[in-house]
Amino acid sequence: MYNIIDGNKACADTAYLFSEIASIYPITPSSPMATEVDVISHTDRKNLFGDSVKVVEMQSEAGAAGALHGALISGSLATTYTASQGLLLMIPNMYKIAGECLPAVIHVAARTLATHALSIFGDHSDIYATRATGFCMLASTNVEDANMLAAVAHLSAIKGSLPFVHFFDGFRTSHEVNKVRELEDKDILKLIDYKAIKSFKDRMLNVGAGIQKGMAENEDIYFQSVEARNSLYDAMPDIVNDYMGEINKITGKDYKPFNYYGDKDAQRVIVAMGSVCDTAKLVVDDLVKNGEKVGLIEVHLYRPFSSKYLMEVLPESTKRVAVLDRTKEAGSTGEPLYLDVCSVLSDTNIKVVGGRYGLSSKDTTPAQIYAVYQMLNGKLRDEFTIGINDDVTNLSLEIPDYQIDLGTNDIKIFGFGSDGMVSTSKDIMKIVGTNTSKYVQGYNQYDSKKSGGVTVCNLRIGDNPIKAPYYVTNPDLMVITKDKYFFKYDMVNELKDNGILVINTVHEDLNEFLPDNVKDILVIRDAETDVKRAIAMVKNAFASAGLSVPGSCYTWNASEMISTAFILLPTCDSEPHEGALEDLCWEIIADKDAVNMRKDIQIFVGKMKDDYHKNGTHRS
Repeated sequence: MYNIIDGNKACADTAYLFSEIASIYPITPSSPMATEVDVISHTDRKNLFGDSVKVVEMQSEAGAAGALHGALISGSLATTYTASQGLLLMIPNMYKIAGECLPAVIHVAARTLATHALSIFGDHSDIYATRATGFCMLASTNVEDANMLAAVAHLSAIKGSLPFVHFFDGFRTSHEVNKVRELEDKDILKLIDYKAIKSFKDRMLNVGAGIQKGMAENEDIYFQSVEARNSLYDAMPDIVNDYMGEINKITGKDYKPFNYYGDKDAQRVIVAMGSVCDTAKLVVDDLVKNGEKVGLIEVHLYRPFSSKYLMEVLPESTKRVAVLDRTKEAGSTGEPLYLDVCSVLSDTNIKVVGGRYGLSSKDTTPAQIYAVYQMLNGKLRDEFTIGINDDVTNLSLEIPDYQIDLGTNDIKIFGFGSDGMVSTSKDIMKIVGTNTSKYVQGYNQYDSKKSGGVTVCNLRIGDNPIKAPYYVTNPDLMVITKDKYFFKYDMVNELKDNGILVINTVHEDLNEFLPDNVKDILVIRDAETDVKRAIAMVKNAFASAGLSVPGSCYTWNASEMISTAFILLPTCDSEPHEGALEDLCWEIIADKDAVNMRKDIQIFVGKMKDDYHKNGTHRS
């Protein structure tokens, strides 16, 4: 079943089924998961016990973790959702939950930890900070994984009697909108080990159970108790692999604790986890097509880190490995994933180097991954960085001019916080993805000021599934909703040759208004510009339909509708289904109290479509 959703919703849809209690406290970018579970709990959908999930908001993440622990030791399957400093506040309870072998699952939209400054954006510094707690850790690469591997985390926690952190990249995955398949409840329910659930409930603090919790132990037995849990961790990689196999049977996927992608005789291999793996796969495809022996190991099961499953997929031909970590561990001999890989490969002749990328959601492009493969083919550099120009310690790799042609229609919208364009971009993805055979991907950049800050909507539409977790760099269509941006930012230089530029402005004379450097670029790009013409078309459509512009139509709402119409019509080979564009315009400009406006909107959209098709391309 395909849906147009983001990573947070994809994860929450699965987590709901396994939860009796969800103790929550909001923190960006994980908050939508808790919100979604709360929304579902007020619908007819039930969890695996046929009940609605009880959602409890606490006073902080520390309280949410305490409630999670309390719910578990009283025999309830419990879940929470968090990120960054919120996850750090849960660490004391995480040690207790793991030590008591409780089947909790914490879903994390991985986010940067505050150090010299706070950042709301994504990397792996928070999940790495919890790797000593005893929680098993499962990584999702993209939106679809967030739905399916959430099920693997819950199923494995129940069967293996150990807690899990299931994580994916904050914002880059949590807020990316994509057209993905979701698991259906009926398929998941068949996989649940109900005997393991009964065993869990039987050993919790129920009346007459004869169980004690929270005891104190001394040097005579504490060490033995810790080591006695080894067998649970030893068994967990096989449990995870088995459940991945079951999900594979349902979906046709090929999940493993470590997935290999690339040439079977690869000599240069990158090891990574998270959204960067999808970027790396694009580069691997391109290089393998040109005869290069390269590959990628995509890490899903990070804890317990299984030497067996890693060596099973690593090609015997491998000579050099680069491990990419999305964190900085100051003072260490290397970052966490790098050290794990070094430990496994220490008895081989394979040379291993480590590097850092993507801190605080720094965009990681195919060119940067290409630079890593090129480095592996020449002089090796350890502790390298990609994505920045390190002119202090000179650790950054030189990034070549390298791009991947995805075969998609790419759209880039420059707006400002609260102007409605982020919501509009999501509407576009839903309309195109739902009502045509096209696949869609949407990701919105915005700074932590949110309202009033610059927003950039990166949209892709194509004939095949789109897994390209980096910004649009050469859009076919660019929309600029604030004309002052021309004097602040270099935007149009990215526009593809013969691309279309839509500008929301009151200026009639482009030649007089636009800066000279922008006009020069537009001439070089042979770009089609659509400025006042767009507004004129709307006015003409209203006039020819005998309508007046609705009083509830504010300036930015009109711009939003115009942009949406021009984005939808040129980028779909097949038009959206009958009424789809009308639905969108109704949502944007209609007076909700005036039911009779619905017909007016239908007339207006019809006139606008006629005008568009009659004029074809629209050059100012």
